[in-house]
Amino acid sequence: MPGSVPLALGLDTAGVQVPWYFRCPISLELMADPVTVSTGQTYDRASIESWVATGNTTCPVTRAPLADFTLIPNHTLRRLIQEWCVAHRSMGVERIPTPKQPADPDLVRSLVAQGPGLPALRRLRALARESDKNRLVMATHETRAALVEVAFGSGASEELQAEAMSVLALVGLGEAEAVEVVGREERVARLGKVLTAGGPLEARVNAGAVVEAAASASGAEARAVLGGAEGVMEGLVALVEEKAHARAVRVGIRGLFALCLAKENRPRAVSAGAASALARRVAEGGAGEPERALAAVERLCRAEGGRDAVVAGAGGGPAAVTALVRAMSGRAAEHAAGALVAVVGGSEALQVEAVRAGAMSQLLLMVQGGCSERAKRKAQHLLKLLRSAWPTTDCIANSDDFLQPY
Repeated sequence: MPGSVPLALGLDTAGVQVPWYFRCPISLELMADPVTVSTGQTYDRASIESWVATGNTTCPVTRAPLADFTLIPNHTLRRLIQEWCVAHRSMGVERIPTPKQPADPDLVRSLVAQGPGLPALRRLRALARESDKNRLVMATHETRAALVEVAFGSGASEELQAEAMSVLALVGLGEAEAVEVVGREERVARLGKVLTAGGPLEARVNAGAVVEAAASASGAEARAVLGGAEGVMEGLVALVEEKAHARAVRVGIRGLFALCLAKENRPRAVSAGAASALARRVAEGGAGEPERALAAVERLCRAEGGRDAVVAGAGGGPAAVTALVRAMSGRAAEHAAGALVAVVGGSEALQVEAVRAGAMSQLLLMVQGGCSERAKRKAQHLLKLLRSAWPTTDCIANSDDFLQPY
C-alpha cells in the first residue's frame, strides 16, 4: 500500500507528509475540491476539468472511458482533508476553504421551466454572476434558447427583455442560438436599437456582449449581417469611448474585433469611427483587451481611410508610432508591428520616429525570440522598411543577419 509522500513545494510546511489518498492523482498536490467521476476515481476539480477541457475522454487512472462528465463533490474526503489540515496547523498547514459548489443543473432547468418572469430571470442572472462554474452549467442550448426567446420576443415587456439580455451577456451564445439571433432581421435590428437608443449603459453593454457572442459563434456571412445592421457598429464604438467604464470598453473592443474578422465590415467600422476610437484607447494605455484592440487596428489600417483614422485617433503620426512601439510586446506584438507597417510605410519622417522610439530593439527581440513564424515575418518586413532610417554608424544597420529566414 502506498505510503505518505512529501508535501508539494509552495506550501510552507517543512517536514510534513501528506497521505497519498489526499493528493490528486493528476497534479499530485493536496486536493482543495475533491470530486468523483463516473469511474469512481476522485480528483481535484481544477485538475480533472483541465484534463477534460483538453479533449481527454478517459479516466486518467483507470483509462476507462468516462460514461459522462458529471463531477460529484466528495464531501467526506474534503472534510477529512480539512480535519487533517487543522490537526497540522501548528506545522504551518493552512486549512483549505470549503469550495462553493456550482449551481445545481436541476435548479437551472427549474428556473428556465418557470417561463418568462422577473424573479426567475434575476435568479439566473445572480447565478451567472457568481462564478465561471455556474456559467458553464448554464451554457446549455435549452437555457440559451429560452433566454433568446425572451430577450427578443415580441410579447415580453422591455424589463423582461433587458433582464434576459443581461443573462445572455453572461452565458454567451452557441452556434445554434447565434443562428436564431442573426437569422432574424428584427432581432439584429433590436440589438442595434438597444446599442444606440441612449438607454442605461448596462443595457447597452449587455447588447454589445450579445453582439460579440453572436459574431464569435458565427461565420463571415453572419458577421457581415451584424456589422451592416443599423446602429451596431456605432454602438460598439460608443462603448469603446466609455473610458470610465472598464467593462464597456472591453465589450466594445471584443465586439469590434469579432466583426472586423469579416472584410466587409472594415470600411463600415472605419466610417463609424472604430479605427480612431481603438487607436485612442491603445495610445492612452486604456485598452482592456490590448491584443484584440491591436488586431482590430491592424485590420482597419488596411481599409480605405483606416490608416489616417488610426493616426488621428492616436493624436498624430509621432504619437501613433510611439504607442505602437510601446505595445510591441507579448502576444500583442505581432499586431502592433503589422499596424506600424501601415502607419510608417509612406513616411520617412515617421520611420525615423519609429527608430527613435525604440522599434529596432523590439523588432530584433521578436525575430530572435519565441514568436510565431507570422510574427517574425512581420518583424523582418518592418526591419527592412526601417533600415534606411537607422543611423549609418549603427553596425546592425549594415548587417543582413537579422533578415535571414527562420
